[in-house]
Amino acid sequence: MNRIVALALGFAISLAAGSADAASKIQAITSPGGIKAWLVSEPSVPIVALDYSFKGGGNADPAGKPAVAAMLAALLDEGAGEFDARAFQERMEEKAIQLGFSANRDQFRGSMHTLAANLDEAVNLLRLALTAPRFDEEPVARIRDQLQAQLVRNSTNPNDIASRRWWATAFPGHPYGEPGTGTAESLAAITVDDLKEYVRNVFARDTLIIGIVGDLDAEKAGNVIDRVFGSLPEKAKLDPVPPATMHGLGERVVVNLDVPQTVINFGAPGLARNDPDFFAAYIVNHIYGAGSMSSRLYHEVREKRGLAYGIRTSLLWLDHADILSGGTATRGDRAAETLSLIDAETKRMAAEGPTQEELDKAKAYLKGSYAIAFDTSSKIAGQLVQIQLDKLGIDYPEKRNAMIDAVTLVDAKRVAKRLLDTKTLTLVVGRAQGLIKSN
Repeated sequence: MNRIVALALGFAISLAAGSADAASKIQAITSPGGIKAWLVSEPSVPIVALDYSFKGGGNADPAGKPAVAAMLAALLDEGAGEFDARAFQERMEEKAIQLGFSANRDQFRGSMHTLAANLDEAVNLLRLALTAPRFDEEPVARIRDQLQAQLVRNSTNPNDIASRRWWATAFPGHPYGEPGTGTAESLAAITVDDLKEYVRNVFARDTLIIGIVGDLDAEKAGNVIDRVFGSLPEKAKLDPVPPATMHGLGERVVVNLDVPQTVINFGAPGLARNDPDFFAAYIVNHIYGAGSMSSRLYHEVREKRGLAYGIRTSLLWLDHADILSGGTATRGDRAAETLSLIDAETKRMAAEGPTQEELDKAKAYLKGSYAIAFDTSSKIAGQLVQIQLDKLGIDYPEKRNAMIDAVTLVDAKRVAKRLLDTKTLTLVVGRAQGLIKSN
């Protein structure tokens, strides 16, 4: 790709004032065909970035065939309409058009980045990918082989083993417990008809969420949206997904594997994104384990004792479950000590909560770092989709810092206990010495 074009795509829009400036530019628009979207119009940079999401993801995989969504995501730019895989890829490359597709547990997501001058071609290719994918024999076989080869590589990867086993143990019998990247058997069993059925069932306008950014006004954005999505079915055909109750709390699962580093994954129930205590939990988690080099866990495990290169926790809010997850890797003979430290710091934070100094520093960091999420057109488009998915309101970027400032030390101490005074499900994979499965 031409270097100038690459730079333009990577650093498209400079909203130097950050999230507040971006928020003031967000428009809620409706296309002539009735499709709703959020738009940030920025005519000073000749780029268009479009992100979108359909409800579905791995949850919409057929029973017994995990990874249909993942395989589809890898195939949508491998030929559509009159273009076979080679012709489709050549047209994207010649025009510096980037199309991306991915599937997580709850959504099938996609993106389009293009120079404004090539917008018509980009729109046409994206429309064909979503409405007329070819699934020719050669690319289907090639992508299947690639995914199966990745599974073979991951079969001895302690991080992948720990992740798969954690989710399978936490959510048995639920789609969240299924491996989104599939198994050797499921990948072999996926047919072209499975892929076509997923497209028919999932790609529909009623669950569609769109964010669009760049050199176009509301009228032009509406026309783009109708051209890409207007011919999709009105309603998706999705089976209901049951609530996901976490299992295995208080258990420790140990998988013996002859690898240099022992991987530790742990998790417990978290807080919903719309919970009134969410921001207090978000700040507490930053102090506890999410702050990359400033958290209590990092300080105890990495800085003071050098037990790991890193340790981190995250809050995950899914459609059907909310999770506090964490992970690290250490030497097998230090795994027991590392787990003991994690347990001690978790109990201390639950009992005492953060200090005023920790709270103030966390607030300052979380407010300042948010602007980074709005420093390119692609990031802004992704934020527009995520804010809509989370139902936070079009003025959320403007209100976010005030919501952080409103969290008091009393709030943080109370929510620290709510979040961390609980049992966890722990997965240990490696040559952990002195550890046995417990429950």
